[in-house]
Amino acid sequence: MVYTYKTKGTCSREITVDVDANGVIQSCAFKGGCPGNLDGISKLIVGMKAEDVIDRVRGTRCGFKATSCPDQLSYALEEALAAAK
Repeated sequence: MVYTYKTKGTCSREITVDVDANGVIQSCAFKGGCPGNLDGISKLIVGMKAEDVIDRVRGTRCGFKATSCPDQLSYALEEALAAAK
């Protein structure tokens, strides 16, 4: 299932994730933000269980911001899993 999430408090504006019926990430793309870092994160998480990624990146901060692109990814994945039920 493809899910699009509007980020809050980050340079990236949007995250699109594709999570299959088993909760495994098939693809991920960020719109905006730091292209090299976010492309790298997107490639690293393909094939991982969404719940594992949520556990690893939730709470990551960017400098003095209360959130980060990886933190926002955790919320996108959480919403994608909830929408698939």
